[in-house]
Amino acid sequence: MEFKNKELEKFEKKLESQKVAVIGLGVSNIPLIDYLHSKNADVSVFDDREEEKINKEIIEKIKKYGFEYYLGRENLKNLIGFDLIFRSPSCLPTKPELVAEINRGAIVTTEIEQLMKLAPCKIIGITGSDGKTTTTTLTAEVLKNAGFTVHIGGNIGIPLFTKLNEIMPEDIIVLELSSFQLMNMKISPDIAAITNITPNHLNVHKDYQEYIDAKKNIFRHQNENGILVLNADNEITNSCKDEANGKVIMFSSKQKLENGFIVDEDGIIKECNEGIRRHILDTKDMKLKGMHNFQNACTVLALTKGLVDTDDAAETIKQFAGVHHRQEYVRTVDGVEWYNDSASTTPTRGISALKSFNKEIVLIAGGADKNLDYTPIAKPIVEKVKSLILIGQTANKIYTAVKNELENQNKTLDIHMCETFRESLELAKRIAKPGQIVLFSPASTSFDMFKDMYDRGDQFREEVNKF
Repeated sequence: MEFKNKELEKFEKKLESQKVAVIGLGVSNIPLIDYLHSKNADVSVFDDREEEKINKEIIEKIKKYGFEYYLGRENLKNLIGFDLIFRSPSCLPTKPELVAEINRGAIVTTEIEQLMKLAPCKIIGITGSDGKTTTTTLTAEVLKNAGFTVHIGGNIGIPLFTKLNEIMPEDIIVLELSSFQLMNMKISPDIAAITNITPNHLNVHKDYQEYIDAKKNIFRHQNENGILVLNADNEITNSCKDEANGKVIMFSSKQKLENGFIVDEDGIIKECNEGIRRHILDTKDMKLKGMHNFQNACTVLALTKGLVDTDDAAETIKQFAGVHHRQEYVRTVDGVEWYNDSASTTPTRGISALKSFNKEIVLIAGGADKNLDYTPIAKPIVEKVKSLILIGQTANKIYTAVKNELENQNKTLDIHMCETFRESLELAKRIAKPGQIVLFSPASTSFDMFKDMYDRGDQFREEVNKF
């Protein structure tokens, strides 16, 4: 018998009588606009950019559909009298105009939240300050290799909401979820993981507590059948176990857990069951390197437990070579290995990258500022880096932190400040010696010089391949 998604049909029927707003003309909302047009919805579109800053094809599409549109810094002044509002992740639900509409009776949601409400199948969601993309991608690989039809989305993949009519009850959806997507979320995935929580996006969130509270929404709405995977080594995620509604599976690289998954002192990943430990995987056999990736492997094993044979999952994990822009080997030039770690957008990610390598490092770091503290990265830089090249808005912050650490340890370090990205690469090429590695791990976001971290990593790879 052919499956019909009755909940989706109800939602689409209701759309016909609603006034709908779409805020933000980003990647996830363009397919949404097409979808709403196909359902004859009464739609208005909002974006804080001026018309000349938006792709012409998108503007032409909106005009062709006959949608009202409001652009520029004051665009949300026109957000009045809507029944359903789709916000982009970058438009926080705390904006006064959105709060006013909620108070008038509007429903404010996102394409991700509606996907989770209307999906007919099991959903796995992954969040955290670091490790989300690797864990999400690897979880999907394990499930695919086990024979499941997997739909990957959220912060990565394609917008899945408009593909709901293609998703079957026996499929599995795997989502990478950011704090912005999770804010005010009223539904949680069936199986959820928080890889870790450290300060991030403090240039956008009101404060650190708002960021933490957003992350917790990934499990807050689970019922007693929900599964929550948590990092026992992170103080905040460890404390989340006391707030969980369903089953909790912990992982650790520092503790001997009674239950869960651990990386022991010999680098062996083990499954713990009532204190009995079973050898699952030797991390020496993994293509992914670094303790953070071994923790990611534990997360994946916990997320897929009960769905996939653990030994089969371990085989997929062994073969997984990683995701672009995450300690991605680019090439070796004159005996120097070059690595692209553009996904390093925080100091904690930069620290993880530095700990992953045993060779002398020429580090290129710096980028846009998210109001983060760079003191923690100073010690690893002093310990692991031979030459430090700094660029971008955070260059002075990193320099000050490193300088203070050097004084504390009575050490010196070869430090350079560069004005441009290109200049930093040319300098690295000149000073790196055979046997060393050049690591591009900015520990900062990318929006001072690039469109996003992917653009930044692509440009790094492109330039290095010219050498």
